[in-house]
Amino acid sequence: MKRINVAIVGFGLGGKVFHAPILSSLEEFSITKIMTSNPQHTAFAQVHYPNAEVVTSYDSILEDQNIELVVIATPNHLHFSLASDALKHHKHVIVEKPFTVTTDEADQLIALAKQQERIITVNHNRRWDSDFLTIQKLVKSEVLGEIMEYEAHFDRFRNYVKEGAWKETTVSGSGILYDLGSHLIDQALSLFGLPKSVYADLRMQREHSPVVDNFEVILSYNDKKVTLKAGMLVRETGPRYSIYGREGTFIKSGMDVQEELLGKGKKPNDDANWGTEPIENWGTLNTTFKGLHFKGSIESEKGDYRKLYKNLAGAIRGTEEIAVSGEQARNVISIIELAYLSHQEQRVISFE
Repeated sequence: MKRINVAIVGFGLGGKVFHAPILSSLEEFSITKIMTSNPQHTAFAQVHYPNAEVVTSYDSILEDQNIELVVIATPNHLHFSLASDALKHHKHVIVEKPFTVTTDEADQLIALAKQQERIITVNHNRRWDSDFLTIQKLVKSEVLGEIMEYEAHFDRFRNYVKEGAWKETTVSGSGILYDLGSHLIDQALSLFGLPKSVYADLRMQREHSPVVDNFEVILSYNDKKVTLKAGMLVRETGPRYSIYGREGTFIKSGMDVQEELLGKGKKPNDDANWGTEPIENWGTLNTTFKGLHFKGSIESEKGDYRKLYKNLAGAIRGTEEIAVSGEQARNVISIIELAYLSHQEQRVISFE
């Protein structure tokens, strides 16, 4: 397969930690340009990706006919305009989550991608977390019986507002629901599809917080209840996932190891056991299946963010269907919008 030339737009946490190390680990891609105006990020890029040209002009990326794929890793409110321009210049696009700020923006990008016959996708990489891959297998196996309740958390502890962080300013698309919530919502929709209704409680719990920093979103599916929660004042975390079926329960604590490793500068190709969770993080299953009772730990699947990009390469070359479609990412934004509406009106909102 001919290498796909890539330009990364934005080289903060997303571009530097979650995109560049994964792309550079795959033979399908070549990082050709990195766009940043930050001197520290520029210096980092020049040291770690010496074959990539560091640029400050987006036009130099758009007008480069050798670049096939543009990675948008900028603040959320810029996703729509940057992705739109890339599509108009006949580039494939992957946008850091969340896809856009509004469903209207998402719809426009989906339509434009179809018109241009280009792929647009979103970095919902948490589908390739070890814990979620394990949960997918459990749900599909029906080992828990019919799932009646699913609860997922994405909790952190920082009891102050980080100065200068755009995610904690009033710019559109900021706050924890757009940030961590988009992962939890995407995972829930991947497991169970679209809900019947949405209810949300959104809060600003930290002193002087200008944005939502705690949420509880409840998705209803006939008899099934899905609860998604995240907060910034969780110093002692509980289970990350709790799943209750008619025959049993699965409880899972701990975080996928990939984010920590990437944050330390590690790359997938550095470790043959990449994405392998420690035994102490394995989930506990207690169930009866086909007349046999089982209680014990379940080995976690290997997580691997490379699979998202491998799939994207196949989709660009026409050998695979895209795993994270624009329509799927658009549904995540729709749930976020309904969550805000539910909170504002203090009522359950039907999903239409």
